[in-house]
Amino acid sequence: MAVRRRVVVHGRVQGVFFRDSTRRLAEQHGVAGWVRNTREGTVEAVFEGAPEAVELLVTYCSRGPRGAEVVQVDAHDEEPEGLSGFSIR
Repeated sequence: MAVRRRVVVHGRVQGVFFRDSTRRLAEQHGVAGWVRNTREGTVEAVFEGAPEAVELLVTYCSRGPRGAEVVQVDAHDEEPEGLSGFSIR
C-alpha cells in the first residue's frame, strides 16, 4: 500500500544540491514524486511509495546533503495519486 507525504524544508536548502540528491535517493528506493525550490527559499517535495521508503526520504530531508542547514521540516500526509517516476521541477 502506497503512502504520500508532502514536505517543505526550511533553512539554507537552496544552492546545496538538495533537489538532485533527493531525486537520486528517491530513485534508489523506488519512491515517486517531485522536488522543487520555492520563491520563499524553501524546498518542497512530494513522495509516494512504500511507507518505509517514504519515511526514509522525509528523514533525509531533516538533514539534507552536505552544506545544507535544515532548521525545520513541515510534513503532511496526503492521498496518493499513483505517481510514477521522480522529477525535479
